Amino acid sequence: MTSNLFTPITLRGTTVPNRIWMAPMCQYSADAAGPATGVPNDWHLQHYGARAVGGPGLILVEATAIVPEGRISPVDLGIWNDAQVEGHRRLTAFMRGRGVVPGIQIAHAGRKASTDSRGGGSLAPGEGGWETMAPSAIAFSGGHAVPHELSVEEIRGVVTAFAVAAERALAAGYEVIEVHAAHGYLVHEFLSPVSNRREDAYGGDFAHRARLALEIADAVRTAVGEQVPVLFRLSATDWIEPDGWTADQTVRLAALLREHGVDLVDVSTGGNLPDARIPASPGYQVPFAERIRREAGMPTAAVGIITEPQQAEKILTEGGADAVLLGRELLRNPYWPRQAAHELGAEHPLPRQYRRAERKRA
Repeated sequence: MTSNLFTPITLRGTTVPNRIWMAPMCQYSADAAGPATGVPNDWHLQHYGARAVGGPGLILVEATAIVPEGRISPVDLGIWNDAQVEGHRRLTAFMRGRGVVPGIQIAHAGRKASTDSRGGGSLAPGEGGWETMAPSAIAFSGGHAVPHELSVEEIRGVVTAFAVAAERALAAGYEVIEVHAAHGYLVHEFLSPVSNRREDAYGGDFAHRARLALEIADAVRTAVGEQVPVLFRLSATDWIEPDGWTADQTVRLAALLREHGVDLVDVSTGGNLPDARIPASPGYQVPFAERIRREAGMPTAAVGIITEPQQAEKILTEGGADAVLLGRELLRNPYWPRQAAHELGAEHPLPRQYRRAERKRA
């Protein structure tokens, strides 16, 4: 049997050996202060190492801040200095040694930064917090501080920081770069009229609200060259259509991102409103990925309560996406890809050290 899940996919100069990918999921486990601030440590090595042994084609390391104030919490990973780059090299070397393509999500949390690791409200400076920033001075929720409205000069600094972070990611051994433009973080905040009330070149109509995303796409593409795949994670809807960021606008943006050198959109939803009503159910975000793929001509990866091998296989077979991203399911079961191969009758040999446990097919 030939399984779509276990078919390679090539994006620019990188071939990913299968289409089961690990979604970026924050571990909130880095040091919050001192020389090891934001540096991957032993927890990250064992966490990503276990999933690499499990056999996904691509691992996207969690949202990694491009600047200190871009962290969601004080214990987030970063990639703004050399010590962090060295820490990331431990992760990428292990992944590559297991045949997994190492990828990273570079991010700025915007108005949702400076929170505790449990997802609560803003931390005060005396609690280890800092001033947050956003397109407009609108707090995410009653528990979050009102952010500083970015000046045009500061926005240009953000674009530069994304490009520099992408360069550092390559130096750390990552082969795929994903820009986090979803879940109510900074780039998404600019896209959505819910959080962007600017009246200058970065706010107002769709073209102005999309400007930052496209400038980051251009800057990252220039920084990494023509052979490195660049992905964008987008929230396809704020779940308050037609007043917020909508599926129609996401399709439109995806087509533009493709023209600006982006290779694939990682399709999620929500995150920009604390009280959005999200109809979560198995595969509930797949229709957004399918529509972007069909209407924008942009390859997509689907995510969201994908838990069963046959379900994942069907998504690819029916054209819902080009790859699937597993999140919580890989937290529960790091060896899901190998178990999926057994269930689907695909070849996916265990590492040499574990082959005595390989199950024989009838």
